[in-house]
Amino acid sequence: MTEPSDACCEEFRAVSRRGLFSGAIALAGASTAIGSAVVTAAPAAAATASSVLVVLSLRGAADGLSLVVPHGDPVYYQARPRLAIPKAQLLAADEMFGLHPGLAPLVPLWTSGRLAAVQATGLPAPNRSHFAAMEEVEDADPGCTKRVGWLNRLIGTRPGSSPLQGFSIGTGVVPASLFGGEPVMSSDSVKDMVLPGDDEWVVRDGRKRSLHTMWDADRSPLGTAMRSTFSALGAFQPVVRAADNSASYPRSDLGRALASVARIIRGDVGVEVLTVDQGDWDMHSDLGTLDWGRMIDNTDDLARSVAAFLADLGSQAAKVTLVVLSEFGRRTVENDNYGLDHGYGNVMFVAGAGVKGGKVYGTWPGLTRDDDADLRVTTDYRSVLSEVVSSRFGSSTTTVFPGFTPTAVGLMTST
Repeated sequence: MTEPSDACCEEFRAVSRRGLFSGAIALAGASTAIGSAVVTAAPAAAATASSVLVVLSLRGAADGLSLVVPHGDPVYYQARPRLAIPKAQLLAADEMFGLHPGLAPLVPLWTSGRLAAVQATGLPAPNRSHFAAMEEVEDADPGCTKRVGWLNRLIGTRPGSSPLQGFSIGTGVVPASLFGGEPVMSSDSVKDMVLPGDDEWVVRDGRKRSLHTMWDADRSPLGTAMRSTFSALGAFQPVVRAADNSASYPRSDLGRALASVARIIRGDVGVEVLTVDQGDWDMHSDLGTLDWGRMIDNTDDLARSVAAFLADLGSQAAKVTLVVLSEFGRRTVENDNYGLDHGYGNVMFVAGAGVKGGKVYGTWPGLTRDDDADLRVTTDYRSVLSEVVSSRFGSSTTTVFPGFTPTAVGLMTST
């Protein structure tokens, strides 16, 4: 994850996401760390995944009105006299919406029907605290006091119980969406999925033999976790042997992380759910224009990284669906610092397998310039996720999203 910039709000400067979630490892039950890898305890067995879900979180509250621009709403240009993107420069525009010019690498996916957007999505009620909103989005169970993420519940609906089924890449810690009773894995990268000291200097596998001698007969939670780690690392070896195509990605945190995600998927060891982050979307200042600023840079990185990822999947592409979301949106009205303050409604992207793409879904509520100047939410983000979960995995949405009745969005095929 990109570190917060000086232009972000006090909440991000006060605590990093790594610091916030560092307790997750200790709270995850019997778990252990090997190098930078974290594995929660359970026996691992490699299997082939029939469907794969990748969730990309834009940390810091991305401005969805810049990514998918409502050029047909006159308030957009009134509210952003300096930041608004001219209609003539938008991509794949229809009567109401057009894509940010920085998303050009994704236009072929859009026109071929493999990429869709859903506007005016979000939480059931506004939450302008980054970390509280992240927790709420990733738990997806309002009012529940148990710390269990929606992706962990999804894994619980799937056959088997292997830490290889859920994987967080690029942070080294388990995000709230994956946190819970089901075993999962977390690592900074594929190359970190090794035992420290297990290198060319080791003599007759001495390191591994010593660890097995120490832990194989230990029936404590830590011993169980260590044996689970040995098993998971062994089952992970096809991924280690898979081609490293990171040279075709942007040289950014997101590019490196998505290169690892694609490599894991191509290794085909039964990983069904993966998470990855892109940071630095908290643009209270210097969001900028098409000529300068943080938005054009972040959008370019996002688009090129996602395009490279989807092209890198090879024969596995037909089973992979990508969801892109952020914790909340930003205000309609620009501030005095060429930026935007915390808002409410936002855009989501869904790409890949099962997507009926090439259009913007959702009900547009219209923009206002009142005191809040928020984009109202007309589609609960869980409705979008529910369609992905039910269509790609056949899982019960009432289990994954307790107490929630989804509204049909229509962006996924039935098979």
